[in-house]
Amino acid sequence: MPARYENLPVSRETGERLACYAELLQKWNPRINLVSPRDMENLWERHILDSLQLLPLLKGHKRFTDMGSGGGFPGVVLGIAADIPGVLIEADQRKAAFLREAARVSGARLEVVASRLEQAQVPPAPVVTARALAPLSRLLEWAFPLLEAGGRCLFLKGQQAGQEIREAEQDWRMDIRTYPSQTASDGVILEVSNFNRVR
Repeated sequence: MPARYENLPVSRETGERLACYAELLQKWNPRINLVSPRDMENLWERHILDSLQLLPLLKGHKRFTDMGSGGGFPGVVLGIAADIPGVLIEADQRKAAFLREAARVSGARLEVVASRLEQAQVPPAPVVTARALAPLSRLLEWAFPLLEAGGRCLFLKGQQAGQEIREAEQDWRMDIRTYPSQTASDGVILEVSNFNRVR
């Protein structure tokens, strides 16, 4: 783990587990392109710290489901740092294989489901997460059957978040809270609950 990240908001043991995961990702990345080469240079800042922002919002929950997990952001990071069970849904078989290996080497209690989101057969969870996956309206469509009654979604979003909210409100009634990103000046965290289709 780079020295400047030794003051992460996690225990030393958790930091070491995150470092094992980061090392594995660097090893697999040339083969299956989990993150862009440019982002690999800023892996901790761009991806790991960004994912860790959701940690306080996961407190009190016993499990979560992550949609379109890709290289493991935020799913693997949260599985390690929150130390709660999670389900990672990823359609790409090669990425799903990586996620299983990441869970193994990091000791995270994660189940990987290699499936398209609309076909995934998983028990509803109290929290559903996603990062850099799709516009908000589509995320809500996918998350709806995956979320327990009374649950909430946590989505890491970029500069188009405002527009995505306006577009989603044409099809969905929802409660939504917005938190500023600590790692990207134009990023936000969307916390969505009590959502139902308007039409």
